[in-house]
Amino acid sequence: MNFSEKRFLITGGTRGIGRATVEAFLGAGARVGVHGRTQQSTEEAMRQLSAAERAVGIAGDLAVAEDCRRIVERTVAALGGLDILVNNAGWGSGGAAETMSVEDWDRTINVNLRAPFLCTQAAIPSLRESKGNIVNVGSILGIRGYGLGGADYCASKGGVVNLTRDLATELGPEIRVNCLCPGAIDTDMLRGGAAKEMGKGDVAAGYAILSNNAPLKRVARPEEMARAILYLASEFASFVTGAVLVADGGMVVHI
Repeated sequence: MNFSEKRFLITGGTRGIGRATVEAFLGAGARVGVHGRTQQSTEEAMRQLSAAERAVGIAGDLAVAEDCRRIVERTVAALGGLDILVNNAGWGSGGAAETMSVEDWDRTINVNLRAPFLCTQAAIPSLRESKGNIVNVGSILGIRGYGLGGADYCASKGGVVNLTRDLATELGPEIRVNCLCPGAIDTDMLRGGAAKEMGKGDVAAGYAILSNNAPLKRVARPEEMARAILYLASEFASFVTGAVLVADGGMVVHI
């Protein structure tokens, strides 16, 4: 795919799926706004990128409404517009519903659901001008429950799925809006969270448990999700909007 001269903003672009997506878009010739939560993580990611001359780093806390708008505005100013917004950044407390604090609930909802809305709201004028599109990153936990802690995450990602459907209707025909729902992905979040917990400290054992019910019998690599995002953002998906693309190795289908 050739994205030469296309202008992207990817939230949560310093690690995991976001980082893989940044590298994939840069590899396809795009110019990319790379968002990270802290200045340090953003600067470190920028130093590591192979085509950093076509990237701009923007730090900000997506739990803060003003930061959401500032991140978009700075990207638009630096790149001279915007063609694709990828709302990728995510957060989850992993806590049990019975003991979850209001602060943890609010942060998860703010980062995972409010921030995609606010970033989209700020990006709409530029995306209308470019006839661009939006890719929201949800989760299979947004279309099914988990039951082992993480009600905040499941609720927020369920909101992302339906936000996608609504915005596709409201923003068409100028702007396409789609959602990718990954399953288990080999990221820092999974390694340090559910996989470690399920494997009783052994991440590989946790991965085996997580993927046991999936037909493909493995955890995905971040670059596999990046390729799915590239598809949704590309002209190959020019007649696709309001879609929820599940990329989970068949886990949901099997269950």
